[in-house]
Amino acid sequence: MDLTQQSVAPRGGSSSPAAAGPVAPAVSGPGPADRVRIVLREPFRAETWRRMAYIVLALPVTLLCIPLALAGGPVGRIQRGLARRLLRVDAGEPARTGPLALVHAVVSSPLNLVALTVCGYFWTIVVINFGFPLRTDGDPSHSWGGPTMAGAWAVHAVGGGVTFLFLTPWVAKGFTDLQTRLVSGFLGADRTGLARHTWIALGIAAVCALLSVPVIHQL
Repeated sequence: MDLTQQSVAPRGGSSSPAAAGPVAPAVSGPGPADRVRIVLREPFRAETWRRMAYIVLALPVTLLCIPLALAGGPVGRIQRGLARRLLRVDAGEPARTGPLALVHAVVSSPLNLVALTVCGYFWTIVVINFGFPLRTDGDPSHSWGGPTMAGAWAVHAVGGGVTFLFLTPWVAKGFTDLQTRLVSGFLGADRTGLARHTWIALGIAAVCALLSVPVIHQL
């Protein structure tokens, strides 16, 4: 046998594409057009209005749960049920929540108040700016976009109505995401990050309370 005719296997493995196996396609995130579509459809999704319903109901429910928790009532089950029905969040059911149910009701109340106030104020801006002709005395000469009613209405509808129409759902989403974490931490089976989320909730409530002072003075 001629040794010069012996084939030598290539070092470093096969260079054949077939031997290397199929190459997984690169996964890309949403493009700019997809992001625009997501933003534009957010105010009209059922999930957005479920979040708003949760924000509206969360404050009275937590306030009612404070005396109910002191009386040993099923506070955890009530608040988990509210989050499950409106936010589609299953926090799980621990063996018992004990005093954590009362702590959650007390801690989450300031955040729920801020969420309701901020989102309610933003939706009010949407309504009063789209309905600008209904709230004036008929003389828009000193209004933004004046002196014509059409110009003033266009400026208010776009600057206030449209802007806050698409901004408010994302603000509501931020509040409900944090509210969900508090429900899962205090009343669910997963306590991961509970202390951090509690401090974030209290911090947001404090900052919003300070920012509300100049707003109230302008009313």
